[in-house]
Formats: sequence, structure tokens, C-alpha cells
Amino acid sequence: MSAVEQVLIEKIRQLPPQQFAEIEDFVEFLADKASKRAALDRLLSVAPAMEAAGVTPLTEEEIAAEIKAARTERRAQFSKK
Repeated sequence: MSAVEQVLIEKIRQLPPQQFAEIEDFVEFLADKASKRAALDRLLSVAPAMEAAGVTPLTEEEIAAEIKAARTERRAQFSKK
């Protein structure tokens, strides 16, 4: 464990218990943000290969439909939890 991690853990231990939920929410926010950035990076990394292969880009309407479908699927998964 690094010195920074140890300092953070010690600071967290000094907080009142009711603030633990706020810490957890913030950590989840940061993890989600990193996950979204990684997904975007993976998506952008294939763009040159798709262009070289002559793949036709999606229209704005097709992109919107894909996003809507993904969000619907994600909501369905979260509602099962």
C-alpha cells in the first residue's frame, strides 16, 4: 500500500460514520467516470481501422438509437438488482 493510500485511509477513519456513504458515492462516481473514459478510448481506437476498411459511419439517428437501446438494457439490468 502506498503512502498516499495510507494517508487517505487514515483520513477516512477519522470521519464520522454518516459520511462513509458520501465517500462511497464519490468513489463510485470516479470509477464510473474512468470506466466511461476507457470505453470511449476503446471505441476511438478502432476508428482508423474502420475507416481504412471502408465501413460507413453511423448516422446521428443510428447513434441515438444505439444509445437508447444500451440505456434501456442498462436500466433493465439495474432494476433486477
